[in-house]
Amino acid sequence: MDDREQLRKRFSELASRAERTGIPQETKFLNMAEQSELLSLGLDAALFGGYDGAERRIAVFGADEGFKPGIAVLRIAPASRKFADDLTHRDFLGSLMALGINREVLGDIVIKDGEGYLICLESIAPFVIENLKEVKRTSVNCAYSSVPDEIVSGGEEKSLVVASERLDALIAAVYDLPREEAKALSEKGLVFVNARLAQKGGAVIPEGSVVSVRGKGRFVYLGLERETKKGKMRVRVKVY
Repeated sequence: MDDREQLRKRFSELASRAERTGIPQETKFLNMAEQSELLSLGLDAALFGGYDGAERRIAVFGADEGFKPGIAVLRIAPASRKFADDLTHRDFLGSLMALGINREVLGDIVIKDGEGYLICLESIAPFVIENLKEVKRTSVNCAYSSVPDEIVSGGEEKSLVVASERLDALIAAVYDLPREEAKALSEKGLVFVNARLAQKGGAVIPEGSVVSVRGKGRFVYLGLERETKKGKMRVRVKVY
């Protein structure tokens, strides 16, 4: 049994257990490809990432309305701003992994004003607080927090001119790429639309779709504004 089959079997087992026992069943954090596999099964599952627009999310089977998953948010801040390095996502993640933590218990790491906001499983949060003392060469303090409002409601709205509402045209415009390179990203399995794998760059995506491009980020397609005099389309997107 390959990894994909094992993953699908695990999802089915959790869904069956939730239905049989009436007790919600949670996964650990899933990447976009794993979420796509889950959605392809058509199982009754809710996805939680700690904030709207999160890429890494846990799946909960049998969750009632109002259910709160076992997710914590930690603020990782330099102990001294004066002596702090310019810390990146890679720096925060590398320091966490160096503690022997498995990636699957960690969700998104959002950077704001030189600080990292880590979404993680509640079960690992006390360990991170106690043991994460340095990121790169910068001393840090960790504490429970919440995701800043600017991040939850963040993103930059842009108006772009594209040849069509095709997925590859939108990706090319958002990330300033040649059309063929944007199309290749889909063919390589690096593009997800609403957490579903999207391997056809020529697909026309509906308004409101969340497009995630591995290694580049994500954006929401807000829709068509108008057609230009040259027959092209002016569209709006929200880029994160």
